[in-house]
This record gives sequence, C-alpha cells and structure tokens, in this order.
Amino acid sequence: MVVGWIIGSLVFLIVVLGIRVVNQYERAVKFRLGKYVRTLQPGLRWIIPLVERVEKVDIRVVAVDIPSQEVITKDNVPMKVNGVVFYRVTNSENAILEVEDYAFAISQLAQSALRDMAGKAELDTVLAKREEIGNQVQKIVDDETDPWGIKVTDVKIKDIELPENMKRAMAHQAEAERDRRARVINAEAEKQAAQKLLEAGKIIEKSSSAMKLRFYQTLNDIAEEKNSTIVMPFPEEIFDLLKKKK
Repeated sequence: MVVGWIIGSLVFLIVVLGIRVVNQYERAVKFRLGKYVRTLQPGLRWIIPLVERVEKVDIRVVAVDIPSQEVITKDNVPMKVNGVVFYRVTNSENAILEVEDYAFAISQLAQSALRDMAGKAELDTVLAKREEIGNQVQKIVDDETDPWGIKVTDVKIKDIELPENMKRAMAHQAEAERDRRARVINAEAEKQAAQKLLEAGKIIEKSSSAMKLRFYQTLNDIAEEKNSTIVMPFPEEIFDLLKKKK
C-alpha cells in the first residue's frame, strides 16, 4: 500500500514537473541530454524531467534600439546617429543553435552597419535620405542574420545630432536661402506689375475717353485728402488737342 502510494506520487510528480505551456507567439526548442530533438508548437506539452529541457523563442516582431554612434561623414563632419531595428525569428532551431544570443548579435551588427553607411555618405545625404540609408542597413543586417533564422524587417534612423557650430551654420544657410527666395518673388512681382502698367498705358494712350476717365479717377483720389487743393491750369479739352497733335 505504501509502495503503491510512493510510486503513484512519483509518477504524479514526474508528470507535473514535465508539463510545459507554449504560447501562441512562441516556439519551444526541445533538447534531450543536450541534443536537439525537435521544435514544439504552441499548446500544452510534456517533457521528461531532468532528461529533456526546452528553450522558448518569441517569434513576434521585436524592436531593438541601435545606440548612438559617433560617425565622421564622408565630408568630415562629426555627428551622432542612432536608430531602431525590427526583426522576427523565422527559424527557432537556427536562432538557438547557430548563435549564442541573437538579440545582442543583431544589435551589434546594426550598430556596425549604421556606422559604416553613415560614414560613407556626405552630411546632406544622411540628413535628406534617412530612409534610403535605413534600407541599406536593413539589407546588410538581414543578409548577415539569415543563417540564424532571423528576418530583419526594417531599420529606422531616429536621431541625428550635429555639433553646435554646424547647427548654427545650417541655420544661417537656411535663413539666407529664405531671404534669396523672398527677393526673387518680390522681383518677379515687380516685373509682372510693370508689365501690366505698360499694357494699361498703351490702352489709355489709344483712347481719349480712357485718358479722361483716368484723369477723373486721379482727381477723385486726390480729393479724398481733405487738406488738398486742386488747381486746373488748363481745360480738359487740352487732352483732345494733344491727342490730335500725336
């Protein structure tokens, strides 16, 4: 009776200790006495205690920060740049067997690739083509991590920190560019206004009625000033005489 109870307790204990729950977003790599056996799918699983063990792998997309990197651009401008890399595990077996710590390895690869790509480009290119540089880094890291069963889905450049003197120089450059554009716009507006005035003058010159109308309009504008006195040195018929002489 006692022996049966002991055996039953041991069996129950072995069953309980061997129970493993694998979540839907996980895969469990199973080892028996240190040797890979198979990869367990989501659900309630059982292993032999002390003989078998499992290592769980998260197969969801994971975001890892790329720490700020000191970079000298192609045109010798010092700056700091950081970013973020997105990846997911596509082969749980390789992720465990081929690399010791895939998350740390991906971070190191991304740092190196970002530093290299930013160092090969000029400052204006880095500032204007962040997405393109991020895509290049993503391709490099994805190719390197493919044997590990890792898929790098995206790399984003987050912040680019420039020296203070460079920031001031860029601000002055932007201000000068805005001033140049304003001058060009004003010059173009004056050119168009002069063209319209020339066209209006030609029309008025061809019509005495238009000239009189313009004359009366000018008198009306002057009359709006209460302290103005209008002196008419000659009658308006003089316009007709001037027109005939022409």
